Amino acid sequence: MKKILMSALLFSGTLLYAKGGCTLVQSDRVDVVWQAYKTPAKIGVKGKFPSLSYHPTHKEGKNFKALFEGATVAIDTTKVDSGNTVRDGKLVRYFFKQMKTPKITGKILSVTPDAHTKGKPYTGKLEVALTMNGKTVNTPLDYHYEKELFKAQGNIDLMDFAAGTALKSINRACYDLHKGKTWSDVSIGFVTTVKATKCDSK
Repeated sequence: MKKILMSALLFSGTLLYAKGGCTLVQSDRVDVVWQAYKTPAKIGVKGKFPSLSYHPTHKEGKNFKALFEGATVAIDTTKVDSGNTVRDGKLVRYFFKQMKTPKITGKILSVTPDAHTKGKPYTGKLEVALTMNGKTVNTPLDYHYEKELFKAQGNIDLMDFAAGTALKSINRACYDLHKGKTWSDVSIGFVTTVKATKCDSK
């Protein structure tokens, strides 16, 4: 009976989807993270946005498609956290304040799970409509779910968002530190907790 239950819970790439199986419950907390790159050696600088508003379509669902599709986020770019207050101030003043709008918004358009192998993490892809500097670009993210932690990660090119002026501005402000090179590609993503509850124990 135990083997039958485990097979039901792990069936299909839609994540724990099974009639009478588990309900997925998302945490109220979502961290939006990023990694930019500087210098010709392309050294990464990580950070996150401490001020954002996340609006899920559903707090509970039988799979990630039900849980995440249609969810939106609005990010306040006047606050950033890279672990260095001096750098944070420069990022806000010389990069984000050069944009047309002070917010970045995103909407999850679709969730496509990969085929799942028993005992392995659940993976798949999200498509997110990302709006920055007045431009909207549909952006693919890869997701990874293991031990209640859901992580999604992808890459954008700032030039796709017409952010060349802002990029030149931060490069000038940090010219010596960046050795004259601030890259236009940026890694982006988010992290949240998803718990499986109300599981059928019979």
